[in-house]
Amino acid sequence: MTAPIVNRLQGDMPKIGIRPIIDGRRGGIRESLEEPTMNLAQACAEFLSANLRHSNGLPVECVIADTTIGGVAEAARTAEKFRKEGVGVTISVTPSWCYPLETIDTDPLTVKAIWGFNGTERPGAVYLASALAAHNQKGLPAFSIYGKDVQDIGDSSIPEDVQQKLLKFAKAGLAVATMRGKSYLSMGSVSMGIAGCIVDESFFQDYLGMRNEYVDMTEFIKRMERGIYDKEEYEKALAWTKENCKIGADVNPPELKRTPEQEEQAWETVVKMALIARDLMVGNPKLAEMGFAEEGMGHNAIAAGFQGQRAWTDHFPTGDFMEAILSSSFDWNGIREPFILATENDNLNAVTMLLGHLLTNSAQIFADVRTYWSPEAVKRVTGHELSGAAAGGVIHLINSGPAALDGTGEQTIDGNPAMKPFWDITEEEAQKCLDATLWCTAVDFFRGGGYSTDFTTRGGMPATMARINVVKGTGPVLQIAEGYTVELPQEVHDVLDQRSNPTWPTTWFVPNLTGEGAFKDVYSVMSNWGSNHCSVSYGHVGGDLITLASMLRIPVCMHNVADESILRPSAWTAFGVNEPIGADYRACAAFGPLYR
Repeated sequence: MTAPIVNRLQGDMPKIGIRPIIDGRRGGIRESLEEPTMNLAQACAEFLSANLRHSNGLPVECVIADTTIGGVAEAARTAEKFRKEGVGVTISVTPSWCYPLETIDTDPLTVKAIWGFNGTERPGAVYLASALAAHNQKGLPAFSIYGKDVQDIGDSSIPEDVQQKLLKFAKAGLAVATMRGKSYLSMGSVSMGIAGCIVDESFFQDYLGMRNEYVDMTEFIKRMERGIYDKEEYEKALAWTKENCKIGADVNPPELKRTPEQEEQAWETVVKMALIARDLMVGNPKLAEMGFAEEGMGHNAIAAGFQGQRAWTDHFPTGDFMEAILSSSFDWNGIREPFILATENDNLNAVTMLLGHLLTNSAQIFADVRTYWSPEAVKRVTGHELSGAAAGGVIHLINSGPAALDGTGEQTIDGNPAMKPFWDITEEEAQKCLDATLWCTAVDFFRGGGYSTDFTTRGGMPATMARINVVKGTGPVLQIAEGYTVELPQEVHDVLDQRSNPTWPTTWFVPNLTGEGAFKDVYSVMSNWGSNHCSVSYGHVGGDLITLASMLRIPVCMHNVADESILRPSAWTAFGVNEPIGADYRACAAFGPLYR
């Protein structure tokens, strides 16, 4: 069963505004261009609407200006219409020369692109170049979209290369607009001294346009003890959990094993925690009906984090069940959009997960970047010689059990392992993810008990590992590593897994190598990773992440994305076209955070 497709957050979903730009000279010039210009705008809108959906499954709406825009008065009228319609992303299209300063979008908060039609009759490329120069001079970065091949005027078809750029730009732009005004909910504080748990309000406000909300973990105790949760849903969720969550090994020594009564109580607690965390994030009208109007409102949180260790887990069951189930694309209510909930309140990893989710529409894997296993070390420990994609060694991605169950890889695309948008997931696939997961009693240092997920990600999935870090004096930076998941022989996996924790979920990851720098070899990727955590998205979406980062003015410090997959604002070339990484840093510093 797929849950109803709804917007569970406050505010309407952002729209894409299409701005048809025209040569405003009357007396035959403008008149001859009206139809082809509007046709181009209509084709652009139809293409985007047909190929994009918001992460919650709702369709993406495009708004076209009421008239073509030949001067400042029409530009102003269009800006007012877009403001009323909730447009957050604009694409200007034109097949001809027009007057740039009079027609460009000057709203500093909308993400902008210009599609300059590649034609010779009245070349849109001339307007494109001039308008981009105007944007750059005004400090309003815009993206350039220009097809490789010349088209005839009046041809409103969209070439393949233009389609790819339009989609890359629009997906990233919608992500920017979707985050604006939403909240990050910090449930607890800093876990075990991890710096990524420190909530930097200026980062969320200046770079993401988000606000920060905070609750103490005692809020969970209050709601459990006072019954501030939907009792009927709790009974449904507990029954579903007992039916679908398979019990795994208890590796604790005899003196630390828990009684059946303690285990039962732990299941009841972790299910309640999942309900409460969700209600804290997005609210629940049922609570208002029960007389808890304030609690029923929620915090409008598009992402959240739970501290857990150690203030909570030294006494109460671990939050892994809550984090894993909410981060997955399904639960007792059916198949639905994943929630973004980071373990240990690592808000920087939560933001990275959020970016990946908004770009792919699918669940994300939260993981420790735990170990680099060289071929030599694997052979020494197991006697096995790594081969194939794993021949150069593997990175062991593993955490205590908060990873989305989608990460099992039991969903498929064309018969291959995948992680899909929730609206494409079948009930059979959701069940396979559940069946491939064991729930193991938490190990000894989780003194309050609870359960950890145990699964191994299927090999062969294209995947992108990413992480935002904050560096004093520079601000946020993004790391990206595209690669593939791999599977090791079971006996090899078991030996390596035992050396870490056999009751936790494992993803064996191999990055695509370039032979130089941070991607010289697998070891170099591990050595250059800037934090203990990462987020893993399905697919090779590094190019999309780079586009999104440039919109937010977050430089990318390492990546292995091919040049042809990178789309940044045209101004970036002015900061050093032959030195793209340095140019990215300089451009982001010069323009500053989007909302500063």
